[in-house]
Amino acid sequence: MESSFDSCELYLSGVILVILDIKCVTISCVLLRILKEYAMSSLEERNEEIKDLYMKHINPSLMRLVAFMGYDFIEDHASGSHVFDIMGNDYIDCLGGFGVFALGHCHPKVVEAVKKQLNKMPLTSKELLVEPYARLAKKLSEISPGKLQYVFVCNSGTEAIEGALKLARIKTHKSGLIYTERAFHGKTMGSLSVTGREAFQLPFRPLIPGAKKVTFGDADELEASIDNDTAAFVVEPIQGEGGIHVPPDHYFPKVQKICREKGILLIIDEVQTGMGRTGKMFACEHWGIEPDIMTLAKALGGGVMPIGAIMGTASVWEVFEENPLIHSSTFGGNPLACAAALAAIEAIEEENLPEKAAIAGEKFLGALKVMVDAHPGIIKDIRGRGCLIGVEFADDDIGGLMISALAARKVLVAFTLNNHSVLRIEPALGISDDDIFRILQAIKESVIEVEAISESLSA
Repeated sequence: MESSFDSCELYLSGVILVILDIKCVTISCVLLRILKEYAMSSLEERNEEIKDLYMKHINPSLMRLVAFMGYDFIEDHASGSHVFDIMGNDYIDCLGGFGVFALGHCHPKVVEAVKKQLNKMPLTSKELLVEPYARLAKKLSEISPGKLQYVFVCNSGTEAIEGALKLARIKTHKSGLIYTERAFHGKTMGSLSVTGREAFQLPFRPLIPGAKKVTFGDADELEASIDNDTAAFVVEPIQGEGGIHVPPDHYFPKVQKICREKGILLIIDEVQTGMGRTGKMFACEHWGIEPDIMTLAKALGGGVMPIGAIMGTASVWEVFEENPLIHSSTFGGNPLACAAALAAIEAIEEENLPEKAAIAGEKFLGALKVMVDAHPGIIKDIRGRGCLIGVEFADDDIGGLMISALAARKVLVAFTLNNHSVLRIEPALGISDDDIFRILQAIKESVIEVEAISESLSA
């Protein structure tokens, strides 16, 4: 795909060919320079126009933050691990849309499946049967852990969590929920009520009642928090927005045992960790966990379509017997999104992306841990699994400087939402060795630059 800058170059090349044809080489060079400057000026004006529209019509504060980080350019097109802006700059996407682009950008298999369905029937009548939905549900039940058999397809991760909480309450006839400190499950009212960050919750209180917070990784605290009104425990297998926290290996087997013994439902949030991100198709498989309910989104759409899903056991799905419309969604299960998800799963399996994510993760973690020893005053810790890695810096300010330094080196990164001192590394699962090297080199150079700034400020 041609960028806006490439189109200008193509036009200019045609002009120069005409000029060269009349043997005016010197004049052609001058005109080329003038025309290039004009083209660049036009693109810069367009970029400034969009920045102004963000300020006037979208989110002024967000626009200022993006500008501070050095990401204030219009994205034009993307492919694989690379994103290109209208000025022709090539960025390595190490953020991956917060976990959306497990297959990279514009994966041809997913794009083709969506195009085919788009020309056939993009949305559903909501009365007749939807074949892509049925086939997706079957496929998900085949690849998911434990006895997850049924699927409700929605449009996003926060919608999936909302539905999961509703199912837990109606199934158990109880209202209490337990979640973990630093957890992130979304920002709509129900999911926000089980998101463990005060800054997000406080402005919207009172939230839904009966939600308790416990320490991630402490099964004993979970057990002590369960009472007669507890319906479910909702938890991420690896905390994403909380700062990429991997629990101790004994945690989840004990959690599952407690939930079974106490008769509460275990809801596993795989919105960010699922679809091969951590080296397994689903992160809970690292510990042999069998959820009662599991939520999916982000990478499920193959980086092309928004989609979320709630999965449940046959026992949980009994809640639909009395009223099959007890939970519904106008756009949920639409054939366009389901076609994308089916193609995405096929691509993940065919390309063995979970294994590739595990291998890439080992390369990242190995190199980054060397940097911890070399720069202890800047880097505090490295942690993660597969292609979900967190680099924790000494404080939030250093984290912000690192993002700006990496932006200058054309690497797209961001901090985790619930911990701004942690830089997330979340690339495409099939990222090339060349791109891994370029990212690691950019991080190394940025650490040295930020370390020098920090030392000069403290001198």
